[in-house]
Amino acid sequence: MDVVSDAVAAVRIGRPSSNRVRVSGSWCTRLAPYDGAGFHVVLEGSCWLLADGGTPLPLGVGDVVLLPHGTGHVIADAPVDAATVEQAVPFERWFEGDEARRSPAASGEVHMLCGKYRLDRSRTHPLMAELPEVVHLPNRVGTHPELRAAVDLLGHELAVQGPGSCIAVPSLLDLLLVYMIRSWAAQDTGGTWPAVLGDPVTAAALRALHSDPAAPWTNDRLAAEAGVSRATLARRFTALVGRPPMAYLTWWRLTFAATLLRDTPDPLATVARRVGYGTPYALSHAFSREFGTTPGQYRAEAASRTASA
Repeated sequence: MDVVSDAVAAVRIGRPSSNRVRVSGSWCTRLAPYDGAGFHVVLEGSCWLLADGGTPLPLGVGDVVLLPHGTGHVIADAPVDAATVEQAVPFERWFEGDEARRSPAASGEVHMLCGKYRLDRSRTHPLMAELPEVVHLPNRVGTHPELRAAVDLLGHELAVQGPGSCIAVPSLLDLLLVYMIRSWAAQDTGGTWPAVLGDPVTAAALRALHSDPAAPWTNDRLAAEAGVSRATLARRFTALVGRPPMAYLTWWRLTFAATLLRDTPDPLATVARRVGYGTPYALSHAFSREFGTTPGQYRAEAASRTASA
């Protein structure tokens, strides 16, 4: 695994969902705040998006928008203001209403993919926490080719609904999420984690830690893996990530343990071995100190959250 894959896996639960929307005329719909992440892809036409507390954002053909923190928002055929927000129809009712989606083509037809991911925010990686409320990835020639390919594949799969679609669509949605985060990191040069991932030394160290968190890592061994001195690694890693390498490793081992407790039936002894703790007692003690709850209590609470999501 790598840091982006692990950051996504630590929060993702259940199956993502998506709808293919085709609408024309005058329309406006609101999506309420959601304990997950939402996205929109404009396949044809243009529209506007207004996130709660934000400013109107025009969207054109090929534009992708990710709302990683589930921010409530309005999408409409025209620029959105306070009066428009008051008149917005809830998305569920709007999407199910034939009249709303088949109105006369006064403003031109708009074709979109709208979807959402279920996320468990109890243990969020700082990379995911740093994502802005709205990630706008405009369609520009030569940018984000892998994201464009994923969008094309997903749009085709939703239109065709061929054999195996029940597996293909969720897998493509997971791929889309990774590509949206990767594209954000590539274009946001001012963020902390884009800088982390762009630094060859820190990125190499993180790649090593995430590839094998159970290994008996030391600062010297990790520095050798990154190809620098121990002092250089400590300085660059701490400055960018915000904590020393071994402190990050301890935090990640426990966060990974929480993911395993949530997503697998593995006994505590197995979880302990997978995250680098010699005994279940050692893991339980560290886990309780870090998160204020025992592994067993966390597993029960996580099961309850997942069932109610």
